[in-house]
Amino acid sequence: MKLGKVEFCHFLQILALFLCLSGMNQAELTKSRSKPYFQSGRTRTKRSWVWNQFFVLEEYMGTDPLYVGKLHSDVDKGDGSIKYILSGEGASSIFIIDENTGDIHATKRLDREEQAYYTLRAQALDRLTNKPVEPESEFVIKIQDINDNEPKFLDGPYTAGVPEMSPVGTSVVQVTATDADDPTYGNSARVVYSILQGQPYFSVEPKTGVIKTALPNMDREAKDQYLLVIQAKDMVGQNGGLSGTTSVTVTLTDVNDNPPRFPRRSYQYNVPESLPVASVVARIKAADADVGPNAEMEYKIVDGDGLGVFKISVDKDTQEGIITIQKELDFEAKTSYTLRIEAANMHVDPRFLSLGPFSDMTTVKIIVEDVDEPPVFTSRLYSMVVSEAAKVGTIIGTVAAHDPDASNSPVRYSIDRNTDLERYFNIDANSGVITTAKSLDRETNAVHNITVLAMESQNPAQIGRGYVAITILDINDNAPEFAMEYETTVCENAQAGQVIQKISAIDKDDPPNGHQFYFSLTAEAANNHNFTLQDNKDNTATVLTKRNGFRRQEQSVFYLPIFIVDSGSPSLSSTNTLTIRVCDCDADGIAQTCNAEAYILPAGLSTGALIAILACVLTLLVLVLLIVTMRRRKKEPLIFDEERDIRENIVRYDDEGGGEEDTEAFDMAALRNLNIMRDTKTRRDVTPEIQFLSRPAFKSIPDNVIFREFIWERLKEADVDPCAPPYDSLQTYAFEGNGSVAESLSSLDSISSNSDQNYDYLSDWGPRFKRLADMYGTGPDCLYS
Repeated sequence: MKLGKVEFCHFLQILALFLCLSGMNQAELTKSRSKPYFQSGRTRTKRSWVWNQFFVLEEYMGTDPLYVGKLHSDVDKGDGSIKYILSGEGASSIFIIDENTGDIHATKRLDREEQAYYTLRAQALDRLTNKPVEPESEFVIKIQDINDNEPKFLDGPYTAGVPEMSPVGTSVVQVTATDADDPTYGNSARVVYSILQGQPYFSVEPKTGVIKTALPNMDREAKDQYLLVIQAKDMVGQNGGLSGTTSVTVTLTDVNDNPPRFPRRSYQYNVPESLPVASVVARIKAADADVGPNAEMEYKIVDGDGLGVFKISVDKDTQEGIITIQKELDFEAKTSYTLRIEAANMHVDPRFLSLGPFSDMTTVKIIVEDVDEPPVFTSRLYSMVVSEAAKVGTIIGTVAAHDPDASNSPVRYSIDRNTDLERYFNIDANSGVITTAKSLDRETNAVHNITVLAMESQNPAQIGRGYVAITILDINDNAPEFAMEYETTVCENAQAGQVIQKISAIDKDDPPNGHQFYFSLTAEAANNHNFTLQDNKDNTATVLTKRNGFRRQEQSVFYLPIFIVDSGSPSLSSTNTLTIRVCDCDADGIAQTCNAEAYILPAGLSTGALIAILACVLTLLVLVLLIVTMRRRKKEPLIFDEERDIRENIVRYDDEGGGEEDTEAFDMAALRNLNIMRDTKTRRDVTPEIQFLSRPAFKSIPDNVIFREFIWERLKEADVDPCAPPYDSLQTYAFEGNGSVAESLSSLDSISSNSDQNYDYLSDWGPRFKRLADMYGTGPDCLYS
């Protein structure tokens, strides 16, 4: 009958428990004649009890307390007079003792991995006196291990790498499993390793856990990664042992075991002849199954007729060979090129040289395509010279260009006017002869840089450019002149022969041998008695005094004409005037003041007269400002009325009114009669301090008396008002007398009154009043009934 794995484990546990109990029974307290016991102050005696260690099995799963062992003293006669006491680690909580019999039991499930042993102390006491009959003794309860922990890979899962093509037995990585069981007891912690997944490529050492390669020539390009499952099993791998697993990912690292190879034996590319230098013609790549540094390549042109025209370089990112142009292509000169290109690995592994040469060759043919090119000048830069005295139409030089294409189209020339804005030059469109179009001046522009355009007659869009530098040759066409504006002074106390100024000259011309100037006084100034001129023969001259003393009151300024001649051919001359001022100088000869006004004032106006004139001018200005201010104030209305009086405006209408019903264009309250209360208006220019009482309404008396009284009252008010302005003002009175026969002549107010007046008499007044008679009459022909 075969036992299962679980039944076999139970059997081993029961067997171990049986052995433990047997050992504990033998370890009971007995008398020993071999080990004496010493007591202080007494003669030597032999100990009456001896302790050994007890064993208890871990992970006990029973319901009753687990029996550990028995304590017994020779003093105990079995009459119950001895009491046993237990103390130390786990006493009372884990371990209990029968104080009468000395039996020790474990009340809890124990785990050796948590605590491997417990140290306790035992004592036997007289039950009546409670005094020890045996000395206190220490003993150990050791937890007996069982196989209850499987091996564990604490560092898993693992990753590792091994070079491809490695020989068999190459170490990859070591795995380690730990078992928490007791390594000193049995085989519970003895682990062996095995491989569950990853064969036949890899193997593992059973005892060490070292993983090694098991097959030769593993190729990364075929498969670059493997997943291994490693098992660790205790009990030396026997049946019933516990196990644990981990995974190991093994990556094959690359080696240079693949040479580069071009996919094709030859390539062909077409490029236009107008492609600029340094342009990319083509990209080629040799295939290499390796990666990283093992796939790095270098390309070179080893043969062909384009060695100096093309070059090849490598793109570090893509490992492509880049073919570029080194020289300009010309279809008319050569229509095709052939290149032999080699690609080779930069890092070759000597172990794999047997796999073949780590380089490859290919042929690249480049076809040059013809394009319509612009005309080409015979020279990139033409240098020409012309004299600035050249007349209009003088020939300066000739440029030439031709069509490089096979058609050799005729060429026409022109000047790029952006480079000749003033149009100094012309060019013959057919011959390319450049001539002057204007008079030239070297002093304005010594060199003219112009661009000549050459275009094909058949295709004007094709334009070539040539550059011409025209240098203007100098002639002596500028007279010399003073080098600067001189401010020359002479002291009043100057002595004869004293140097007062050193002068020099400049000339805009540029003679080949440099300038040479000659200085002299003009003929009319040569015999003056004040100053003389000395030519220093070094393009400078010195002005000296000819007499002693000068007076500002007599003459404050002298003008000395100086004649300057250059050395040109023909020579040119000019007369320049030197202004010399007479100044008052200090003891060191430094000019203090050169003004002559102090001497001129006595003959003119005095200082007091000048001050008086200025005062009069200021007074006149103040008066003008006052007058302007007063006029502006008069123009402002003196009465401040919030409601604008429309009678102050004259509005002209070029149409006739509609009679009494037409009230849209007029303010009906503008014409007021006497009985309407007048509002007191506020003066704009003053703040009134006296308020006048309102006056009673006027009585119905003759109009002339009413107007006279009204005007006199307003006049009195103005006379007694201390705030009234001292000038006359215009007052308007919106008032109509109510004592006239016709009363108010205004019809603006009649539209709102119920008047029964008869206006038929208007018909008797003649044709001029016919319109009013028709409007207000009551006849059958009136407009309104």
